[in-house]
Amino acid sequence: MGLKNFTKGVVKEGKRVRWPKRDVLIPSIVVVVVIAVFFGLILFAEDWAGNSLIQILKNAFNNGGAQ
Repeated sequence: MGLKNFTKGVVKEGKRVRWPKRDVLIPSIVVVVVIAVFFGLILFAEDWAGNSLIQILKNAFNNGGAQ
């Protein structure tokens, strides 16, 4: 199967797909973006907290526990 036949098959299948209407698509995109931003913020907070904890532990062990 060559690249040309593969491309023809992809285009043929793409035409058979029932694509959603705009009034369904836009709210779906908004939901996906909101969820992605929400979980991105959660991951950012976890990363920041973990980095802060590691820095505190590094400082504690480098200074011999004295502050």
